[in-house]
Amino acid sequence: MSVGIYISIPFCRSKCSYCNFASGVFAREMVAGYVERICADIRSAPQTASGMGGLLERTVDSVYLGGGTPTTLSAEHLGRIFAALRQEFEIDRRAEITVECAPRTLAPQMLEALVEVGVNRASLGVQSFVDTEAAAVGRLHTRVVALDDIARLCAAGITNINIDLIAGLPHQTAASWQTSLDETVAAGVPHASIYMLEVDEDSRLGRELIAGGTRYHAHFVPDEDAVADFYEQACAQLNAAGIAQYEISNFARPGMESRHNLKYWTRQPYIGFGLDAHSMLDASGGAIRFSTPDSLEQFMAGASLKRTIVSPHAALEETFFLGLRLTRGVDLRSVSARFGVDVKRALGDTLHELESSGMLDHEGDTIRLTSTGLLLSNEVFQRFISATAGP
Repeated sequence: MSVGIYISIPFCRSKCSYCNFASGVFAREMVAGYVERICADIRSAPQTASGMGGLLERTVDSVYLGGGTPTTLSAEHLGRIFAALRQEFEIDRRAEITVECAPRTLAPQMLEALVEVGVNRASLGVQSFVDTEAAAVGRLHTRVVALDDIARLCAAGITNINIDLIAGLPHQTAASWQTSLDETVAAGVPHASIYMLEVDEDSRLGRELIAGGTRYHAHFVPDEDAVADFYEQACAQLNAAGIAQYEISNFARPGMESRHNLKYWTRQPYIGFGLDAHSMLDASGGAIRFSTPDSLEQFMAGASLKRTIVSPHAALEETFFLGLRLTRGVDLRSVSARFGVDVKRALGDTLHELESSGMLDHEGDTIRLTSTGLLLSNEVFQRFISATAGP
């Protein structure tokens, strides 16, 4: 089976207050060394995979550069990464090649470089088309800049564009959220990702919200009920516009679903390079996962990879909590055949309870989350993990 490749570029022009990723603003002189480290890791990928006990295919059908902001790299550095990829792997001519972009980082030379290396999909981190909301969380663009970037990507031939939006930003209201949704539909993009603001200790805004403070405009963050309403509003409007929901946070026009992300949700093999990059490869008797450090200093110092053997039990759990993210749901008969377990019998009580609570639909051999289940997905996933736990 063809492998997907993820490459982490952790560099940003500024760190957004809501961001909880392993990314940030680093000295420019660090970039060259980081790119060289990634290229070296790509060249040694077969040995790394073998050492981890994984099977690595050379054929690649998806490449995804995320971050951080990959478009803060120079055209030269971008070219070096792709040259290393093509030297070590066989990238299918129909492969989906995605680069995450922040508005205002698409200078003409960067657009030329994206086309030159074969990028055919862009994920644009707009987050909000309302300037006051974008500014409140540290975004450096305006609505006009974001729309201009979309137009210039299309003019360059990169028409497969995703727009990221966040429900729950400071100062957001039902009316302003409607503005962002209207702009997304009007832009004519084939894909949109809708994320609800995450409140945890891994971001400055999250820590301030937990502490009940006012920095980073935390006291202007909508409450949980409002954020849930915004999410449901997005689901209704995007679906009505033909940008159909196919995953908890993702919406696409027919045939334009993210092929790379589908690998994660359907447990297909992928390998990651760079800071805090994760991999899952087939292995004898199952699968293995491994990941790099989330500290740039440790990553550059060559810290060991973290390796986890995916047991049959863990694979069964993953099949449910990853597969149920997709609106098409999980086919119980297929899962039973794959794992040699009568899952209908084993999970009968859990299925009944989740159906009764309105979080799960069960039709024939297929189960899928309801609209309520989509909002409370973590609770549903935890129920399946508990239900499939061994004695």
